[in-house]
Amino acid sequence: MFDIGFSELLLVFVIGLIVLGPQRLPVAVKTVVGWIRTLRSLATTVQNELAQELKLQEFQESLKKVEKASLNNLTPELKASMDELREAAESMKRSYSAHDPEKASDEANTILNPVVKGSEAQRQDVTPATAEHQASAPAHAPDPVADEQSASPADLQAEKTSATAAVPHSSPASSDKP
Repeated sequence: MFDIGFSELLLVFVIGLIVLGPQRLPVAVKTVVGWIRTLRSLATTVQNELAQELKLQEFQESLKKVEKASLNNLTPELKASMDELREAAESMKRSYSAHDPEKASDEANTILNPVVKGSEAQRQDVTPATAEHQASAPAHAPDPVADEQSASPADLQAEKTSATAAVPHSSPASSDKP
């Protein structure tokens, strides 16, 4: 692994004996041996995991090949039944998405932007004053005379009494008292 011969190992041992001394050298050797064991076990673990992953990948590829081969060798009756099942599953998905209550509530809560039609010249002629006047004036006001003629007399009487009825007002001063 490290390609260290006996002479190099003896040289390292002698230098360690001189630098560390006879009392600390055994502790240093034990520490270095522990590091080497840890590195070897780590390298072995990585090798084993890579080998397992390669085997797993090869196994998955072989399963895919077998599955494709078996699907190609199916009888026409089985192929037809598989097609029917796929069509049924797709129709179920379509019917579920068409009747999905969440989708319907999302569509109901969606605010649509109105499409504005007109040329740029018309938009440039609009000033803030005319825009405010156009916004306050209704485009088509209902004709009150035509409404009164088509309504029954009982409806008109009920409308007049509801308009003249007094609405009680609450006094804010009475609610402020402790």
